[in-house]
Amino acid sequence: MLDDVQRFDMQRPPMRQHLMPVAWLLAAGTLIPHKNKLTKIGMEGVKPPYLLLCNHNAFMDFSVATRAMFPHRANYVVAIDGFLKREWLLRLIGCICKRKFTRDITLIRQLKRVVDRGDIAVLYPEARYSLCGTTAVLPESLGKLCKLLKVPVVTLICHGHHVNSPFWNLHDRGVKPTEAEMTCLFTKEALGKASVAEVNEAIEKAFQYDDFAWQKEKGIRVTYEGRAEGLEKVLYQCPHCGAEYRMKTKGTKLFCESCGKVWEMSELSELRAVEGETEFSHIPDWYEWERANVRKEVEAGTYAFTCQARVDALPNAKGYMDLGMATLSHDMEGFTLVGSYKGEDYHVHIPAASQYSVHIEYEYLGKYGDCVDLNTDQDTLYVYPKDCLFSVTKMALATEELYQYYERQRKGC
Repeated sequence: MLDDVQRFDMQRPPMRQHLMPVAWLLAAGTLIPHKNKLTKIGMEGVKPPYLLLCNHNAFMDFSVATRAMFPHRANYVVAIDGFLKREWLLRLIGCICKRKFTRDITLIRQLKRVVDRGDIAVLYPEARYSLCGTTAVLPESLGKLCKLLKVPVVTLICHGHHVNSPFWNLHDRGVKPTEAEMTCLFTKEALGKASVAEVNEAIEKAFQYDDFAWQKEKGIRVTYEGRAEGLEKVLYQCPHCGAEYRMKTKGTKLFCESCGKVWEMSELSELRAVEGETEFSHIPDWYEWERANVRKEVEAGTYAFTCQARVDALPNAKGYMDLGMATLSHDMEGFTLVGSYKGEDYHVHIPAASQYSVHIEYEYLGKYGDCVDLNTDQDTLYVYPKDCLFSVTKMALATEELYQYYERQRKGC
C-alpha cells in the first residue's frame, strides 16, 4: 500500500531550536490570562542537558514547558500530524517527528543526539491528551530510555489544563490560576544508581494527577454554559441501564437516550442525577467503571467490534490521502483493517499483544467525526467508523486492557 509515496524522513537529525524569543512571547501570551503558577522542586543547579517528561492535557502544556525551561533550548517529540503542511517550521523550532504507539529505535537515537549536544529533550510519555484529566498509560520502556540517556530526569506536571479546555470540548473556559510543578526526579548520579524498575516506579508516582479533583480542591468554578457538551465522548455507557453509545449532552446536562436518566454537571465539574441515585459524581470514577466493564469482556474473551470505516492516510507532512472505505475490526487479536486502494488490496494488522495503547480523536479536524489513529512504522491511518453505533473511547480502553491481558498471560499471573 502506498509503495510509490514518499514517507516522512524520520532519520533527519533534529535541528537546534530557533526562534526562541518568538516562542517565549507566544508562551507568555497564553499563560498570562490564566495566571499560571510554576513551582520548581529540587531544580537548584540542574542545567541542560536533561530529559523533561510532561503530562498532557491541552495545548497550553507546551507554553508551560517553554516557560519552565527558559532560557534554554529544547527539542520536542511531536506526532506527525503536528507537522502537517508546516514541516519546515516544526523542524526549525526543533521538533522531532513520531508515529504514536510504535516501537521506534530512530526516536531514541534522535533524543540521544539532543542530550549529547547539551540541550533538553522534551517528551510527553502519555502520547495523547488525557481523556478525563487523569493519568494515561505510560510505556514500560520509559525507565530504559532514562538509563540510556544518562542525564537528569525532570518532570513537569500541569494542573487545570483539562478543566480549562478538555479534549472532548476544546472551548477555553478561562480557568485561573492554573498550576504546574517542575521537579528533578533523578540527578545524573542518582539515575546511575537506580534500577529500571525504580525509575519507572518514580515516574509513575510523579504522574499521578486528577484535574477534576484539583479543581474541587481549589474551588475553581467553570461558568461556561456548555460545559457538559462533548462529555458523552468519554462517558459513553449509562451506569443506570448499562446501554452503550446512547449518551448525549446539551448545555450542562448529560443524559441517556435509552432509559432517559439525566445528570447535571455543576460549576465544580461534579455530576448529580436530576432524579434518583447519583452513580458517579466524579467524572474519572465513571470512566474507570467503563474500563472495568471492558476488562470483563476481554477476560471473558468476548470483546469484538467490526464496522465499515473511512480511511485517511498521512505518510508524510504534505497532506492526507483518501483511501476510501475499508472494514475495521477490533477484537481479541487486535486491530485489523482490510481495504482496497487504486485496485490493490491491503491488509493492516496490529496485534493486541504489541500495542499498549492507541491514539483516538474526537471530531478530528471537523471532517468525518471521531476516529482511531492506527500507526505502523511507515504510515499513520485515521480510521473513521461509519453508519454504526460505536465509541473510540471504548476502543482505546480495550486496547489497553487487551495488552495487559496478554502481558499477564506472558508473565504467568
